[in-house]
Amino acid sequence: MKIGFLKETREGETRVSITPTVAKNLLKMGFEILVESGAGLGASCLDADYQDAGAETVDRKKVYEADILVQVNIPDEAVFNDIPKGKIWISTLQHRNNPELISKMNEKGISAVSLDAIPRISRAQSMDILSSQANLAGYRAVIEGAYQLDKIFPLLMTAAGTVTPAKVLIFGVGVAGLQAIATAKRLGAVVEATDVRPETKEQVESLGGKFIEVKGAEVGSEGGYAKEATDEYRKAQREAVNKSLAKADLVITTALVPGRKAPVLIDDEQLSLMKNGSVIVDMAAEQGGNCTQTKANTISDHNGVKIVGSVNLPASVSGNASDLFARNIWELLKLIGPKGDVNWDLEDEIVQGCLVCHNGEIRLTS
Repeated sequence: MKIGFLKETREGETRVSITPTVAKNLLKMGFEILVESGAGLGASCLDADYQDAGAETVDRKKVYEADILVQVNIPDEAVFNDIPKGKIWISTLQHRNNPELISKMNEKGISAVSLDAIPRISRAQSMDILSSQANLAGYRAVIEGAYQLDKIFPLLMTAAGTVTPAKVLIFGVGVAGLQAIATAKRLGAVVEATDVRPETKEQVESLGGKFIEVKGAEVGSEGGYAKEATDEYRKAQREAVNKSLAKADLVITTALVPGRKAPVLIDDEQLSLMKNGSVIVDMAAEQGGNCTQTKANTISDHNGVKIVGSVNLPASVSGNASDLFARNIWELLKLIGPKGDVNWDLEDEIVQGCLVCHNGEIRLTS
């Protein structure tokens, strides 16, 4: 079978869904590889690199001749309209938020795999694009926050006096939050973190951070994601974190609920508690933001607090992000097409979790 890898059309996107190294691995599995010319330029992958690996670099029209079509992002209208009937489509789809797109794909007889729906189970970890990309996003959020601050992270003792370390507060201890804790600690900051899942306390402390406990109102997790917090929990969390919020130099928020608007963790009243010159990096900006004053893809100022509405942080480290994304695709194809030809095992838990539509049937709706 032929696999076609498309150039991304989303504004500001620099990632690519295939790298020359992974292309070699897919060729060894028996697939033929078509890569849209120029697709890898944003990630420093030249057409010549793909050609040296054994892949063909062709125009977009030729890519559509492949049996399987892959890209990083949800297809825009122009891309979708050009997808031939009966193809296999693999990308992020956010199917819960895009039922109309999924319905149209189904009408075209497309077998659509939503990479963001791959179940968060041990066997699927190597295919989990959310984790691989969130890891890099957590790192990049700290770097962005450090750049926006008017002070350094580490303790610095000089003849002129001592510079105290920056205080960093992180909301959400998932993959992104854990990487943010680790990165901030490596840079010398004093780090605190909070999460609705009490079991994350040990993880925070293992990285050298302090866990802010919210006792008596735990929420827990479901399917590898934090459950949506109750009003009781939000009230208890608010009381527990406000003291730390008032002292923080940098706050990073990472909280998302799949298929829903991001929960508000920092409201206007809490913003008024924060120090002049402090910074918030809101990693949930694209889903509405964890802060009431967040504006997606914008750096704004609210009474002396700088708010960074982060969008697509992995694209800012496109080389690493593309390599990890491509490896996730490779691992998925090992499952569904180990000999260069896709055979769907509809009883497989991973396939059940991410195959959104197939054979004229919409299989996932929530």
